[in-house]
Amino acid sequence: MSAKEHNQLWNRGTLVLLFIFQMQIFGFDVDNRPATDVCSTHTILPGPKGDEGEKGDQGEVGKHGKVGPKGPQGNKGVVGDIGEQGMMGKIGPIGRKGDRGLRGPSGVSGGKGKAGTVCDCGRYRKFVGQLDINVARLKTSMKFVKSVLTGIRETEEKFYYIVQEEKSYKEALTHCRIRGGILAMPKDEEVNALIADYISKSGFFRVFIGVSDTEKEGQFVYADHTPLQNYSNWKEGEPKDAFGHEDCVEMLSTGQWNDTECHLTMYFVCEFSKKKK
Repeated sequence: MSAKEHNQLWNRGTLVLLFIFQMQIFGFDVDNRPATDVCSTHTILPGPKGDEGEKGDQGEVGKHGKVGPKGPQGNKGVVGDIGEQGMMGKIGPIGRKGDRGLRGPSGVSGGKGKAGTVCDCGRYRKFVGQLDINVARLKTSMKFVKSVLTGIRETEEKFYYIVQEEKSYKEALTHCRIRGGILAMPKDEEVNALIADYISKSGFFRVFIGVSDTEKEGQFVYADHTPLQNYSNWKEGEPKDAFGHEDCVEMLSTGQWNDTECHLTMYFVCEFSKKKK
């Protein structure tokens, strides 16, 4: 019996009880017996259980439940068969040179050579040696001239040339003097700006110029030994030489000066005077 049918049966039983109760109040005989007999001998009970109802339609599929906890790790699998041999890799780098081997046994002495001619070789050797020196100097000079032709700056009185060979300050002085010049001495703002522009457009960061205090600490002079008088262009905070090792001067591509150590090697600028006609 469904819940609906059960409720309907219960409501009907309730109405019957109310009806009998009203009949007793007004003195009506139920089943031809006094009302007192009915109340004393009859008890109203629920009716019998009804027949089982038909099976309802199948409900909709419910939502998926939450994912359960991760199961324990499975057993390690069986090792598979060894695969085919791979391709040969590239040849590695050449190893370092091995240790020198043991000296072998001396060979059989050669036969006696023919007697040489007598000559004064010392004089020829001296001549050849001097010739080699002259050739080396000529090559160096040709290289210098070739480099000069590719780039140079000038004012009305001077030529300026950046030598693209890294040398110490002392070596740079010698290099310029051998070629008839001197390490560049920017003695005014115009020349300083010209050299700075030359350095910057050549793609360099710094070069040696002809300024130093190697003779007396703190007193900077030009390469021609004249003191700094009316012009200098020190970088802010310079010169500063806490340990007394920065006695030479470099010019940065900005045109500012900085004192640095003389033994360092870098490019430098040579200065040449124009010959008067």
